[in-house]
Amino acid sequence: MTQRRVVGNRWDAEDGRHPDPLPLVSVIVSHFDQSEELARTLHALAAQDYPRHLLEVVVADDGSPGAVDVPEGVILVRQEDRGFRLAAVRNLGVRASSGEVLCFVDADTAPEPGYVRALSRLPALLPEAVTVGRRRHADFSGLPVDAPVVEAARGRELAEPAWLAEEYARSRDLLDADDRSYRFMIGAVIGCSRRLFDEVGGFDESFTSYGGEDWEWAHRMWQAGAVFAHVPDAVAWHDGPEWADRDGSGVDRANAQTLRLQAAIPVQGSAPRALWSGDPDFVVRVHGDHSAAALFIAADSLVGALPRARLVLDAVPEVLEGDPRIVVASADDTSAAVDARVTWLLERPVIVLDPAWIADVVRRLGTGDVGSVELRAHDGSSLGVLRSRRAARRSARWGDEHGFYTARMSAVGVHALRADPRLEAWVGGWGGLESFC
Repeated sequence: MTQRRVVGNRWDAEDGRHPDPLPLVSVIVSHFDQSEELARTLHALAAQDYPRHLLEVVVADDGSPGAVDVPEGVILVRQEDRGFRLAAVRNLGVRASSGEVLCFVDADTAPEPGYVRALSRLPALLPEAVTVGRRRHADFSGLPVDAPVVEAARGRELAEPAWLAEEYARSRDLLDADDRSYRFMIGAVIGCSRRLFDEVGGFDESFTSYGGEDWEWAHRMWQAGAVFAHVPDAVAWHDGPEWADRDGSGVDRANAQTLRLQAAIPVQGSAPRALWSGDPDFVVRVHGDHSAAALFIAADSLVGALPRARLVLDAVPEVLEGDPRIVVASADDTSAAVDARVTWLLERPVIVLDPAWIADVVRRLGTGDVGSVELRAHDGSSLGVLRSRRAARRSARWGDEHGFYTARMSAVGVHALRADPRLEAWVGGWGGLESFC
C-alpha cells in the first residue's frame, strides 16, 4: 500500500489522488439477530463498484440465536452470546480478515455502490487516515432485501442527525478536526488502515453496553496521530431512525455513555471540570536537581493554571509528596513518566503568571499543523518545549519530524525561576517578579 504522509490533518493534500494499485479491502459487518437487515447489507456489498477480487466481506456475529446465513465467499465468524459486545465482535472480524484497509458497517446499514471505494481511498493513500462516511436513514420495512439500496431508499428517507451535518459543514468535513472530533466518528461507517488499527490496538472490549466504543477508539486513533476525514460520498443507509429517535435512547442511556467516556478521554469539554481523573491531559517534566522552594513555586503556579496537569520530577521534595499530581519520573523513561496529550519538557523550574495564555497554547497544540512549540524568554533563553502526543507518535512511527511543524514563540507570563526564589513572597502574594526570577 502507498505510504504517503501529510502535515497535521491536511488530508486535502490528497485531493484528486487515487491508490494505484488498489488494495485489498476487508469490510467488517457486525451483526446480532437481524437476518433481514444483514441480507440487505450483504446484497449491497455484492453490488459495490470496487473490484470483486479485492473485496473481502467478513460477518462478525455477536452470538445470535440460531443459524446465520451468508452467501458463498463471505467469511462468517461468531462469538458466544454474553450480552452486548460490539467492540469485541468488531475485533473478532478484523482478526478473521486479511485486507490492507478495513471498512466497518453494521448489519442494519446498507452501503450504496460507491461506499467501499470512497471510504477506502484515503486510508489506502495515507496509513494514518481514519475516514467516516455519511450514514443516512430510511424505512426499508416491507421491501425485498435484494432491492438496490438507492432505489429502496427513494421516498422513504428519514431525518438525518442535524448536529452531525452541522459539524461536518463547520469543520470542512473534519479538515479542521480537533481533540473532540472523535464525537463525529460513527462506528457504523468508518474506515482505516490495518496498520494503524493494529498499532493502536482495536476497540476496547471493556465496553459492554450500547454506545461509546467507537468514540473511545477514535479518540485513541486521533491521539496516535490519525488524520480524520469525513467522506460524504461514502453513503450507507441505516434501516430506521437515528439513535435519538429510537426507543430506549433517553437521558439515562446518554448519561451512562458520558460517564463511561469521561474517564477515558481527559480533554477539555469531555473530562470533568474539577474532579480528579486518573488520565492526565498535560504533563510538565522538569529535569535535574532543584531547590525545594523553586519546585514548590513551579508546582503551585502550574497546577493553579492547569489543575489537571501533572508535574514529573527526578525527585519530589518532601513538601510536595502529598499531592498526587506531583510524581517521580520512572527509572526507564528519561522524558516523562506519564503519557499525556501534551508534554512540556523543562530543564529548570518556571513560574506561570498568565494561566490563560499557557492554557490556550496547551489547548490548541496538535490540533492544527503545529505539533511542538519552543518557548523563549524575552532574553532569548529557552523555556522548554511543549509537544503534543500526536506529534510524538508520528515522529516515532516515521522516524522524523515531518508530520507537524514546530513553532517558536515568546512566552507570555512564563518566567524561569532562580535557584533561590523568595517563597514567602509567593505564598503571601506580595512579591514582585524580582523576588522569583
